[in-house]
Amino acid sequence: MHLFRRAVDRLANALAQPKNEFLRDSAIQRFEFTFELAWKVLKEYLELQGLEARSPKAAIRGAFQVGLLPEDPGWLEMLELRNLTSHTYDEALAERIYGELPNALERFRQLLQRLEEVEGEDT
Repeated sequence: MHLFRRAVDRLANALAQPKNEFLRDSAIQRFEFTFELAWKVLKEYLELQGLEARSPKAAIRGAFQVGLLPEDPGWLEMLELRNLTSHTYDEALAERIYGELPNALERFRQLLQRLEEVEGEDT
């Protein structure tokens, strides 16, 4: 979870900077690896619950199922955004993805908070 927390902080830092093309592209890349860490944290959590998640979509749905995440369609929308990030050479698409990053950051922060709550319940 430490790596995920650090990735969330780095994404937040990128989004706090004045926007330019370089920063936009950097923030999108930070979103990519933050999303990758998020779904892997979900996968790990589900495995501890005795469940299996072999894909990001399965991990998100599993997290909904066990109540780790609220049933928020924004998580599945983030997965779609993540799948589009390889096409950021398209300026309009890069702008669209960048525009969604503050919402993604908020979801990542909520997940971190929820994981900390659950971790506290286990101790």
